[in-house]
Amino acid sequence: MRQRQAGTETATGYDDSGGRLWRVARQLPAVLFALGIVLELATPRDVAISAPFAAAPLAAAAVLSLWGTVLTSVLSSGATILFAFFHDTGSTVEAEARSVTNLTVSVLAVGVNYVLRRSGSRLASARGVAEAVQLAVLPAPPSHVGDLAVATRYRAAQAETRVGGDFYAAEETPYGVRLLLGDVRGKGLDSVAAVVLLVGVFREAAEQEETLSDVAVRLDRALRREGRRQPGTAGLEGFSTAVLVEISGPSGSPAASCSTAPAASGSTAGGGPARGGGSVLRLVNRGHPAPLLLHQGNASLLEPTVPALPLGMSDLGAWPEHIDEFPFPRGAQLLLYTDGLSEARDSAGDFYDPVERLSNSYFAHPEELLETVLIDVAAHTGGRSVDDLALLAVAHDSSTP
Repeated sequence: MRQRQAGTETATGYDDSGGRLWRVARQLPAVLFALGIVLELATPRDVAISAPFAAAPLAAAAVLSLWGTVLTSVLSSGATILFAFFHDTGSTVEAEARSVTNLTVSVLAVGVNYVLRRSGSRLASARGVAEAVQLAVLPAPPSHVGDLAVATRYRAAQAETRVGGDFYAAEETPYGVRLLLGDVRGKGLDSVAAVVLLVGVFREAAEQEETLSDVAVRLDRALRREGRRQPGTAGLEGFSTAVLVEISGPSGSPAASCSTAPAASGSTAGGGPARGGGSVLRLVNRGHPAPLLLHQGNASLLEPTVPALPLGMSDLGAWPEHIDEFPFPRGAQLLLYTDGLSEARDSAGDFYDPVERLSNSYFAHPEELLETVLIDVAAHTGGRSVDDLALLAVAHDSSTP
């Protein structure tokens, strides 16, 4: 369980101010109706106050259902007629004019509400289709891959947006459990094709390629090949940051893969699994934020020894893929994330620092880690978000010996 709270704020997700504002707005028709009655009774009988009664149906058209708008229109028109003929002392012509005006506004309000509801249904349908596309493009990995527990989260910058350029995947392979998380340049449908391509190529290459560097080469080649098919400068501007992970050893998958990649500077000696029944983490980072390793209350970034360009940009320069190795002991958790986390800012413009915010913290499961991160980053930003956020966390399954 977590030992230190990430903050005293009680934020539970992304910005909820829109929901609170909507709940307040739904009370406006009733407030206007009540205000009209109070003003009519509080002013002299020769002063006619009909504006609140006329405004109530229009407000209802914007925030209530069709039947709610009809009910508000009937009550407002009825109140206008009753006050005009049985309370106010004005002329009959003036009373009739106010009544006809209110009835006309009420009919228009019902018509406006009908049009808005139809448009809203179409928009909801479009959002549903976009969400289905997102789920088809980016299905959540299973909760267990090999002997590892896995959790993922995806949060769009705006609640209405379902399709983005962040992606992740997890595969159990003959060489260990392999993970991918990245961020395609661009947003919306323009990025969907690249996400589909990269996730599909990764699933195939992860099974076939002996080393993680070869998997990265396959991804880069596929993205550049797709870019050449794009018209104009679109292909030249297409790229994706990504981090590829391989976990092998006693709790990752076959230990035979421990000798398939060269050891990097700062890696475990000989590339073997960490002592204490752990595994080996192999990383290839292509211009992506460094993963975060959490173990025994310590949080550390697994920075690449040799920086590399994002996928799809190898035409600018070619060099051998570098594989970094780190121990992954039992009880540790690995967090992969996109820049929606590391570039999240508070009101003072300070970036979210996952090392600082998650140090001295303990989590029983990757699901708990991700839920805590989402709550904490929302508290840090005050609920505001300007970029999509994808998270993938993995740990040794505590239920396995």
